[in-house]
Amino acid sequence: MSTSVASSAQAHSGAVRSLVPARMDRLPWTRFHWLVVVGLGVSWILDGLEIQIVALVSGPLTDKGTLALTTGEVGFLGTGYLLGQVAGALFFGRLTDKLGRKKLFIVTLAIYLIGSGLGGFAFNYWSLLLCRFIAGTGIGGEYTAINSAIDELIPSKYRGRVDIAVNGTYWGGAAIGSALGLYLFSSHVPIDWGWRIGFFIGPVLGLIIIFVRRTIPESPRWLMTHGRTDEAERTVDEIEERVRAEGVDLAEVDESKALEVTESPRLGFIELTKIFFGTYPRRSILGFTMMVTQAFLYNAIFFSYALVLKVFYHVPAGSIPYYFFPFAIGNLLGPLLLGHLFDTVGRRKMIFGTYALSGTLLLISAYLFDQGTLSAVSQTIVWCVIFFFASAGASSAYLTVSEIFPLELRGQAISYFFAISQGVGGALAPSVFGHLIGGANNVHAHRGPLSLGYVFGAALMITGALVAWFCGVNAEGQSLEDVATPLSAAKPQAEAEAA
Repeated sequence: MSTSVASSAQAHSGAVRSLVPARMDRLPWTRFHWLVVVGLGVSWILDGLEIQIVALVSGPLTDKGTLALTTGEVGFLGTGYLLGQVAGALFFGRLTDKLGRKKLFIVTLAIYLIGSGLGGFAFNYWSLLLCRFIAGTGIGGEYTAINSAIDELIPSKYRGRVDIAVNGTYWGGAAIGSALGLYLFSSHVPIDWGWRIGFFIGPVLGLIIIFVRRTIPESPRWLMTHGRTDEAERTVDEIEERVRAEGVDLAEVDESKALEVTESPRLGFIELTKIFFGTYPRRSILGFTMMVTQAFLYNAIFFSYALVLKVFYHVPAGSIPYYFFPFAIGNLLGPLLLGHLFDTVGRRKMIFGTYALSGTLLLISAYLFDQGTLSAVSQTIVWCVIFFFASAGASSAYLTVSEIFPLELRGQAISYFFAISQGVGGALAPSVFGHLIGGANNVHAHRGPLSLGYVFGAALMITGALVAWFCGVNAEGQSLEDVATPLSAAKPQAEAEAA
């Protein structure tokens, strides 16, 4: 009997015996997996580009030759974008689990393209804020659909490093934004044109990648748990044919890893909350803490960094991209170089290490900033070192919330914790730090409030490290179904949550 036929054999009580997860996890790394990484991973590149452009235009947008915004309004542009991400994550996260991964990562990309493109035509603060909100909803929806799809399509052996590296490509987008900013925000481009052109770059890249996404299949795991087992088997058959076409011999499937599933149960918001905090309290605390701490740190510092360079170090707007570029590269290298350690050394140890080290270094840098001993160059070097570790830790937060809950809740779990973290830690941070900076002209007299803000961010990261150590889940190398038994499993088993 073929693997496909055997794995779809009917079991007792209307359940279906499936080897879909085992077949997907036993695949070697092939061109198909690179297609998934390129086609879906571009979301973080676009997000990094978007946020980088907003960070860079914070200087030009306060100029009288543009929209003449205040520093508080510039800070709230970041908040508006993040609020859009929260709304998009909550709305599209539920649809991702209900309608499928593929439909949503096409729709959400289209929404982002519209929102970002229209931003280039904004004529005042409110019109720009609305466009940033729309673009944010698209990216927020992308987070849920993309993280879910990647985790379910990538073999368990590579899941950690791939997810962390893909999340880290956010900083590839930031680096692209920095490089483009060297030209767009220089004397070569009129000041009121540079920031507008910047908002068109992301949509151009998105239009190209949307054609790549059309070739990526629906998640077989999602199909399996939604009563479409035959389609799930055919999808895996097609993936295996792609792999064999590359000259790869596939190993036999371990029949003992078969899973009996029924169709996914329908769950409302109240039921979801009960599952998160009733069935999985330790995991929920872990996900909440990791997401909140990294969101506050990044959104507070990244959205306000251009203002810090301008106000405290008197860096001209046209020169700011020179400082952002190495900062972005340091953030990109962290996940790329440290990502494999999350699969080898282990999730819990690496999360603790990256969070604790970045928090401690930030605490030291806050003191140096308050004392006025840093220059624009040395401040950038310090940030590069801190965020080399913080970037890997932040990426692992998205990996964690996407793999420690049942498959049927993956999209909603990501949206649930992303929304809470951005609402509590992320959305307020840019606006708060924008006001902490204010319109200071005296370098020494006004550093105290911002320094305390840095100390608070450092304390949050160290708290995140401690929670990860005591509540972390050692998910490295394990099938998603072993990390969290699907709700649709015919014989669900109780899962221990001990660290």
